[in-house]
Amino acid sequence: MQDSECLFCKIINCEIPSEKVYEDATTYAFKDINPKAKVHVLVVPRDHYANVGELAKGNPALLAHMVEVAQLIANREYDGAYRLIFNTGQEAGQTVFHVHGHVLTGEPLDE
Repeated sequence: MQDSECLFCKIINCEIPSEKVYEDATTYAFKDINPKAKVHVLVVPRDHYANVGELAKGNPALLAHMVEVAQLIANREYDGAYRLIFNTGQEAGQTVFHVHGHVLTGEPLDE
């Protein structure tokens, strides 16, 4: 299921260009257009879930797979170390309401 008005659904469907880093049958990952680290990749499920809580309740295996993809990206782009951030809700900084994990790596990260 997808949302025809969702920015990330449009990116997944190649209606909006992105710099793809990884894709498989359930997950798509692309470079953030406003990076906060040397490597800043967004990992998103192909199916539309508004936030990580909704995904955890509806498809916990897919959430686990997103973490596996984050690790794969960190292994490939750095030494396996990474920070994975999910913003949930507008007050927490979520600006696109399609669950996405921010993979930050490529250099030592400050606290």
